[in-house]
Amino acid sequence: MKTIRMTESLMSYVNGHTNLFDDVLAQLVADTERLGSPAIMQVGPDQGAFLTLLTQLSGARRALEVGTFTGYSGLCIARGLPADGLLVTCDINREWTALATTAWRRAGVADRIQLEIGPAIDTIRALDPAISFDIAFIDADKTGYIDYYEEILPRLSPGGVILADNVLWFGTVAEPPFDQSTMAVRKFNDHVLADDRVDVVTLTIGDGVMLIRKRP
Repeated sequence: MKTIRMTESLMSYVNGHTNLFDDVLAQLVADTERLGSPAIMQVGPDQGAFLTLLTQLSGARRALEVGTFTGYSGLCIARGLPADGLLVTCDINREWTALATTAWRRAGVADRIQLEIGPAIDTIRALDPAISFDIAFIDADKTGYIDYYEEILPRLSPGGVILADNVLWFGTVAEPPFDQSTMAVRKFNDHVLADDRVDVVTLTIGDGVMLIRKRP
């Protein structure tokens, strides 16, 4: 099996070979870094570019995000939507999402994004069941992943996709001992793999992204 060990220099090369990183995203990275240790939760340029392209390629018009943080992934998804598209994004932290709304305005996509503050599971359950989503991104508390997935999948259009972040959890999912978060990620990964409603592939982008397609 052919694999590549990702070094800092190689990662820098990868990030340097996308034209989907601009001054708005660079400023958002800098603003997020000032938060200190929470900044590690921000997706990288390669993952953001992947979100934009996949949203475009899928022809998505409605998107759902669990875990807004400072808005990088939401901005990238919104850029992949048509001008009349909509991203509903959920978070509980007003300080972090204040950075997000500023960045969205700078990027000119704020009118495509509906921010919901409150527990994401409650927000999803309160959504109009007649509205379906074409793409969803899960990047929040790992113990909640299965619940988020089970609430989102029925609301996903046939052939729609869910992306789940951090499914390799810093590389700890394959070798014991497993802490609580690692066990939660492993249970989620196994749960999706056993689900005959979907097709799934695990990608080694960032901290691992699971790409899940709802079967028509």
